[in-house]
Amino acid sequence: MAEAASQDLLLAAAFVSDAQYNRNIPFKTSPEAVRLYYLYNHWIMRAATYFFIFLNLSLALFEEPAVYPLPFLVTSVVEVLCLLVFFGRLTHFAKVTPRNVFWKDTKNICIMVAILLSLTDLAIYGVLRIYNVRSIRWSRIVRPIFLVNFAESRQIRRAFRSIRNTLPEITYVFLLFMFSLLMFSLMALKLFGERNLQTAEGLPYFRNYLEVVFDLYVLVTTANSPDVMMPAFDFSSWYALFFIAFVIVNTYIFMSLFLAVVYNNYKKHLKNEIRKLAYMKRRKMIEAFNLLKEEEGAQFVVREARWKQLVKLVAPDTSNSHRELLLHISDDEQKGFIDKKSFVQLADLLNIQVVTLKIRSHPLGQWMPRVYQSAVSRFLRSMVRHRGFVWTYDVIILINAIFIALDEETPYISYAEWVFLALYIIEILLKVYTYEPRAFFGKNQFWNWFDTLIIFAALTATILNTTLKSTTKYNSQQILDIVFILRVLRLIRIVDSIRRFRVIMNTLINIVPTMLTFGGLTLVVYCVFAIIGMELFHGKIQFFPANSNAPHALECGNPALKDSLFARGKYCKNNFNNFASSFIVLMELTVVNQWHVFANGFANVTVQPAKLYFIAFHIVMVIIIVNIFVSFILEAFFVEYSLEKSEVETAIEQKIQELGMGVQEDELRDEQLLDNMESTEHDLEGDSGAKPPSKGLVFKIASKRYRTVDALLQRMFEAEIPLEDEGPSFEEILNLAPAAPVPSHPTSESAA
Repeated sequence: MAEAASQDLLLAAAFVSDAQYNRNIPFKTSPEAVRLYYLYNHWIMRAATYFFIFLNLSLALFEEPAVYPLPFLVTSVVEVLCLLVFFGRLTHFAKVTPRNVFWKDTKNICIMVAILLSLTDLAIYGVLRIYNVRSIRWSRIVRPIFLVNFAESRQIRRAFRSIRNTLPEITYVFLLFMFSLLMFSLMALKLFGERNLQTAEGLPYFRNYLEVVFDLYVLVTTANSPDVMMPAFDFSSWYALFFIAFVIVNTYIFMSLFLAVVYNNYKKHLKNEIRKLAYMKRRKMIEAFNLLKEEEGAQFVVREARWKQLVKLVAPDTSNSHRELLLHISDDEQKGFIDKKSFVQLADLLNIQVVTLKIRSHPLGQWMPRVYQSAVSRFLRSMVRHRGFVWTYDVIILINAIFIALDEETPYISYAEWVFLALYIIEILLKVYTYEPRAFFGKNQFWNWFDTLIIFAALTATILNTTLKSTTKYNSQQILDIVFILRVLRLIRIVDSIRRFRVIMNTLINIVPTMLTFGGLTLVVYCVFAIIGMELFHGKIQFFPANSNAPHALECGNPALKDSLFARGKYCKNNFNNFASSFIVLMELTVVNQWHVFANGFANVTVQPAKLYFIAFHIVMVIIIVNIFVSFILEAFFVEYSLEKSEVETAIEQKIQELGMGVQEDELRDEQLLDNMESTEHDLEGDSGAKPPSKGLVFKIASKRYRTVDALLQRMFEAEIPLEDEGPSFEEILNLAPAAPVPSHPTSESAA
């Protein structure tokens, strides 16, 4: 009986942990499978998987054509090791998931096929290498599949699903855009083709239809504007109307349509993803409740002791005082049990990071109580705490920024730096005098550490600069300049004090995780195009130093580039001769400026259809992926803006405030204390005589992880699900379609 209860507790903890981190992996519920599932989700296992994924991708730096060449045997052994790790990880996943689920999952099939293709290609390439037969490592293009398809990369897969779901709608707009481009190209050919016009390079102007199509496509990106127009414009000013009409229709209207279609489809499929997450989270919490429930009168509940065991298992690093706080919130009437409604909120409760703050008096209040509690001391400390003190130093920082921009050779400017340095030192000393030192230099007090380190670095550099004025080879003033420039970064604190600026700052902070997701998406696209580019263009363009006497050094080692814009622009270092150079070229293509020069240059050294490679990259990266990223930025800003206007708070935060245990927005009130709890976490300053004893504790919301776009929309949708609605089954949740009926709620409709 005890063993069965222990197994139920372990299984319930797995469900709660999945709900907390929004994992939607269907797993077996046998005791052995649950233990394997815990091991599968351990951070070491996930970190090791990512390490070998990136190690596998980085092999391109050491394989031919290599940035840092390594013997083929070394790279082969490393690749085989990576593939073995991937196979082991996939086998581990197969052990914890039901067989029918595993074999129906496309990502598992993709990983197995990628492993098989990589091993086959490696063996063939190795055999051909023995016989000195040159071949292509075509399997390198499938390496990004491992980054996309492992269970840990669900956010990247979700981004790819957004692309896949957007493609049908965007295809119609793209076809209409191509029709417009072809029609304008035909008109341009008829208007300018027979007038014997020439470009600035002396080449025929708009004589070849395919060249016209390419030049006008480049004009859509504005990369060759106004150069492409000038020959016609020089011939007749009226011809400018043709290019103006073309830019309005294709650049402004069609490119905006692309963004509109991508954004509309992104929102629609985002809502479907949010529904899945919300239903899956509710289902897992109810499954955990059903495993632990006991009958209490007319309802089922979870006993307090059982609940504590569960929380300790799910969040073992949580302190005793924090667990007691969670219990007070879940069992606010102190009945000794947690009902279903409160239990379902446990995942949200665990997702809010609560810092335990222990009230301590200032050491000077104990060592010199009469001096520290004197009227002058109290006035000084109240002045430091006043908002005006912060504003005063904000003004000082602005003035210091102006002085940094002035001529530092002027003696008065040099003396002023000493004045500013003295003011900053006084600021730090006053703050340490006012606030308890251990709280002031706590691990979460980034700005305090930043200010102190910068000030003392500036003091050290200034003293060294004054002492070593005779040094000729190295001038320590350079370090001093850097230090004072870093001081200017404190202006961010001024931005944070302005509400509308804070909306933008919060949005930027909230999109950081998603930026990493799109970073992974970009890495996948770059890897694929970089490998293709190396196979197509490797060795076609070479870079030579400025004083090189090599033949055709001015033409990047290829006479086909003579008198070309590519050679005249000295773009020779932008080539596909290795993996790193390929990434740099792709980054420059993403920026779009001058991308047609790259396309023409590589087409000149190979064949003209090579331009299709650059057009394909522009369509995939700029038109699709960048627009999806812009869509996310728009949605993030709209949600963050509505959050700031409505001051939305979760029910958990409200409960903490109702119990008088919460500290919001860095405010600490004397009456919000929870006594008789022990904590070894963070300390907070308290004035001797004015604050409660040092044993008192308060709790501060340190991080609002739900305040991200996905989490906020999920919370909005969860509010629409009645408590008695246990939602669809796991299989039905995973198969939810975008058009499936959902509860209607104006908040979620407007935000999602």
